[in-house]
Amino acid sequence: MGNHLRYQAPSESAALASAAPAPPEKAGTWKDFITVTKPGILRSNLIAAFAGFWLASRWDIQFGLLAMTLLGTLLVMASSCVFNNYFDRELDMKMERTRDRSLPTGRLTPKVVLWYAIILGALGLAVLFLFSGVLAGIFGAVGMFVYVVVYTLWLKRTSTWSTSVGAISGAMPPAIGYVAVSGQVDMGAILIFALLFLWQPPHFWALGIRRVEEYRAAGFPLLPVVKGIKRTKIQMIPYLLLLLPIPILMYVYGYAGIFFLVIGLLLAIGWLYTALKGFKAKDDEAWSKKVFIFSINYLTLSLIVLILNTTF
Repeated sequence: MGNHLRYQAPSESAALASAAPAPPEKAGTWKDFITVTKPGILRSNLIAAFAGFWLASRWDIQFGLLAMTLLGTLLVMASSCVFNNYFDRELDMKMERTRDRSLPTGRLTPKVVLWYAIILGALGLAVLFLFSGVLAGIFGAVGMFVYVVVYTLWLKRTSTWSTSVGAISGAMPPAIGYVAVSGQVDMGAILIFALLFLWQPPHFWALGIRRVEEYRAAGFPLLPVVKGIKRTKIQMIPYLLLLLPIPILMYVYGYAGIFFLVIGLLLAIGWLYTALKGFKAKDDEAWSKKVFIFSINYLTLSLIVLILNTTF
């Protein structure tokens, strides 16, 4: 089952010492209020939400509903990311890639960020419930709860299951988009949710392998840290195998055409092949970088082809 490494959280005194707040560089600007929402995550998830909406619409787009659904989804996701930054502010000080964020550097204060998260979340849920339907609003609330409470406050600090469970919230945007149109959870909603859910763990674990020592130093019980890199490579494979039937089922159930069937399947096979090469890789960092880049291209191309090849 791979190499089991004993996970030891840093002592409280050491954590406090290493997490001593840095002196503020300068007062926060509007850019800090944007970056604390994690725009990269928002952008990719908005594309996914649009894909879900488009899939359910089958080219018959209600543009007013689309605009309000994307707005509500954007606000809910932004709120979740701001909450994540708020609760992770001390942990962020310990990692090179996060210590320059607005909270660790003191450009934004915790109180301001907390209220910012609350306001964004309240507005986002209000928009979804009022304009996109009760089901879309419930999905938005579930996504927020899983990301903020289950993932950020609990599993991220205690368990290797954080990545898999956290993927539930990452797969909500396309489901929100879909049910805003359909008003029900049917096979289309399940498949678009599954596509995003199955994509996330192998994508994030590739990043985790690349930065395993940073996560170890920060005390995150990420799978490569606790179980080892070989076990992480093994655990990627079931997710990638389960991605293979999705374009086939999209085609069989009449949601997408032959182009998505072929291209989606080839992309999934290509990602699986790239991941399997990791068992013979001599340089895990170089290999994991390739897997990470492939995963981004896989999702982007899959969603674009799905949108273009949605059936009427």
